[in-house]
Amino acid sequence: MEQSPDTNAAIWQSEEIVQTWVAEAAEHERKRAAQRQFMAALLPFGEQDAFTFLDLGAGTGAASRAILGLHPRSTAILADFSSEMMGAGEQEMQPFAGRYRYVDFDMSTGQWPAAIPATLDAVVTSMCVHHLPDERKQGLFAEIFDHLVPGGWYFNYDPVSTGDRDVEATWERVNDRENPAAAVKRLHPTPQQRARYENHVRYIIPLDRQLEYLRSAGFLGIDVYWKRLENVIYGGYRPG
Repeated sequence: MEQSPDTNAAIWQSEEIVQTWVAEAAEHERKRAAQRQFMAALLPFGEQDAFTFLDLGAGTGAASRAILGLHPRSTAILADFSSEMMGAGEQEMQPFAGRYRYVDFDMSTGQWPAAIPATLDAVVTSMCVHHLPDERKQGLFAEIFDHLVPGGWYFNYDPVSTGDRDVEATWERVNDRENPAAAVKRLHPTPQQRARYENHVRYIIPLDRQLEYLRSAGFLGIDVYWKRLENVIYGGYRPG
């Protein structure tokens, strides 16, 4: 079967779509703030520990801001491939000036730029891995493992899918009740909303497959550390 063309780059490098996303971001982040804070707390560092972490697919830096805020001696490298998103992120990241830098990196390739250090204390991804096809997810997890110091942790906050139609219907029912506006967009989308939604869901896969990718890469301490409906935080560490 012929594979459909990859529209992810076109969507997230579109000034119009990124501006729309940024305009909606405050509401999205209000709902995700607790999860960002929890992922920051999962990192095994004390308040005064100095460490460097990589935020892959960082977008405007919401995950980085949560970690930098909780760990005042941490330093962030934010990697993204969208100049539009990075430009918007520079504005959002100003409270942490001097403690972060952006790096241009397309996660859909395995070609890590030299601007990303060979060894990192931690890596996080947030609402981005689901844009990658299965083979690339598996490759990315192995690359993250190779870039971590022994004992370094990786956490991912992302949606998953289910093969159970009853479970999926329950997820939709609860989400529609909590966010009626999103239900309208899902049922009666504009062309732009439809393109974003189809791009969002096309590579989402079940949770157990993603955990197996972590095991195959060599991670230990693998667990689902938080879950609510289709959204999860899972992760593991590179053994010493």
